[in-house]
Amino acid sequence: MRMDSKQSYQWRKQLMWGLVLVAFGVGLLLDQMGKLDVLSLWHYLPLLMLVIGINKMIGYPTADEFTEGLWWLIIGGWLFGNLEHIFGMHFESSWPYLIIAWGLTLILKPLMRQRLADNERKAAPPVHRE
Repeated sequence: MRMDSKQSYQWRKQLMWGLVLVAFGVGLLLDQMGKLDVLSLWHYLPLLMLVIGINKMIGYPTADEFTEGLWWLIIGGWLFGNLEHIFGMHFESSWPYLIIAWGLTLILKPLMRQRLADNERKAAPPVHRE
């Protein structure tokens, strides 16, 4: 049995969440066993946001899914940059980047809607006419 593009996309999303839950559970188990200090890893959580964003953007997304994935990337990258002080980023001085990103996503969304029009039609429920 061959999966169509939408089924493949849904399967990939489910696989990603399954892997995230397994990794989280293993981390908690190792923490209980005294092998790993999970709280020391919290500042890497934005990297998970980057993975979620990439997962939403690849495959056969609609323009809304693509833009949502882009926001996961932006917020995850911004948080990671601030927590790790990459390029000298700090929360109190880097928030204008989010406003710029917001503007860029407003510009990109109609372009992506036009580019991903076929995916939009496939994702829409069929219209029944009487």
